[in-house]
Amino acid sequence: MFAFLKSFKRRSVAAQDAARASEPSAVMPSSEALLRQLEWTVIRRLDGQLQGDYRTLFRGAGLMLADLREYQAHDDVRHIDWNVTARMQTPHVREHQEDREMTAWFVVDLSGSVDFGSGAISKRTLATQCVGVLSRLLTKHGNRIGALLYTGVVGHANVFVPARSGRRQVLHVLERMARAESVKQAQETDLGKLLIDTQSVLKRRSTVFVLSDFLSQPGWDRALNQLARRHEVVAIRLFDPIEAVLPNQGLLVMQDAETGEQIFVDSHDKAFRQRFAEQAVLREQQLREHFSNAGVDCLELQTDEPIDQALVRFTRLRKRRSQLAAGATANTLASH
Repeated sequence: MFAFLKSFKRRSVAAQDAARASEPSAVMPSSEALLRQLEWTVIRRLDGQLQGDYRTLFRGAGLMLADLREYQAHDDVRHIDWNVTARMQTPHVREHQEDREMTAWFVVDLSGSVDFGSGAISKRTLATQCVGVLSRLLTKHGNRIGALLYTGVVGHANVFVPARSGRRQVLHVLERMARAESVKQAQETDLGKLLIDTQSVLKRRSTVFVLSDFLSQPGWDRALNQLARRHEVVAIRLFDPIEAVLPNQGLLVMQDAETGEQIFVDSHDKAFRQRFAEQAVLREQQLREHFSNAGVDCLELQTDEPIDQALVRFTRLRKRRSQLAAGATANTLASH
């Protein structure tokens, strides 16, 4: 049921949105204006809050040892520390700080379901803001960024933006995202194919940000697992609060954002809202299991929350977990 109820709006709300879209004030800002706005409203605040936590976000290939932890099924055996493994009698792997000059890729799902937003900001707008902020933070340190954009156009290849450095590259990526319009198609998003295509494009180990609402045909978790074996992967989930709790607003027209199929539902029906909430909880559990099995951290971005707050919270959680793991490993080594 949940896959069918991926996106919904009342007809009156849809009509209001269409009217606003025709007004000059509703025109999307240019990439330059958007980036300048993000630099003033988000990136400046993050520069003061992240400070030394910059490396916490981007850990992977490099020469500086960051952590030692127990081997997990998804780990690359080449990262096993055999000396520690011999002492502990349990396989341990090394984690390294990412080199300052790194390559980051943004794998962005721009399918129809990402166009949804119950408030002033849609998931698509949130994805654009996130790419703009992270890209600028990275390029300010001399790193290169590239992108692979999925629009859901049947029979067409994904939009590929080669990795380069500099502010102009950030503007180029944002411009390509703005021009990549999502379309209605006869089937759901195939996120697994996008991730497989990403593996074939990336020849060297990189940091990969996968931005999606993860509303997709099943099986994408296997492709994510394979991608995470070779690259440092961070999942960025785009989420609207109304996707978890259906409001009590009477009769609604619910439409699949990708196939265009519609149904009428009565949101006054308490049993229906309960089933909707149960499906949302089940999906949350499945997502967490998929990310955990792949060894991938997930940054949750909600359309009703400032993006800088989410990034700071994610960075601090990652840093705290790294410190706890390092402390536990040190204590274990000392006891031996």
